[in-house]
Amino acid sequence: MTDLNRPARLNRTLLVLTGLVLLAGGLFAVGTHFGRIPLLEADTALVPGTAMPPGWAWYAVAGGALVVGLLTLRWLIAQPVRKPKSRTWRFDQDTGQTALAASTAVEPFTAEVGAYPGVHAAHATLGGTQDAPVLAVVLSAEQDGDLAAIRERVTGEGLPRLRQALDLEELPMTIEFRFSAKTGPRLQ
Repeated sequence: MTDLNRPARLNRTLLVLTGLVLLAGGLFAVGTHFGRIPLLEADTALVPGTAMPPGWAWYAVAGGALVVGLLTLRWLIAQPVRKPKSRTWRFDQDTGQTALAASTAVEPFTAEVGAYPGVHAAHATLGGTQDAPVLAVVLSAEQDGDLAAIRERVTGEGLPRLRQALDLEELPMTIEFRFSAKTGPRLQ
């Protein structure tokens, strides 16, 4: 199955690496302070001499800062990407070829799921290829919505109809629930 949330894996990896670097630096500082790591003497200057660094050092620092800034910008741009890449599906028949946009294929499914009780809004993306399709569904549920019942209804009613319409044996699906600030109608 296609990985639907690539930025999450990158975030976890970067957080683990940053945490390990900070932990190592902290252990080094504490170990040096208490004399457990005899690498530096307590009365030694942090930076040897008081002369300005060579001119190339400033360019190296600026280049390093530029690289870190570009990597950070790339990381920020990757954050909103949570949907699989959508493609146009092509069906070859004896009478010709039919092209179906994946967004058009999921519109009836999205409308049906959006009308379920407890669902405030529904968004779906059909990604992958015809041989390996994947469906990513984002549901905005009402505060008092029953998430288990909604999921059961999506997998029991909506998804089988979509699979039948697309003539697919299997359609892997992920559902992401978000809570809406609006509540459903109150029964008295």
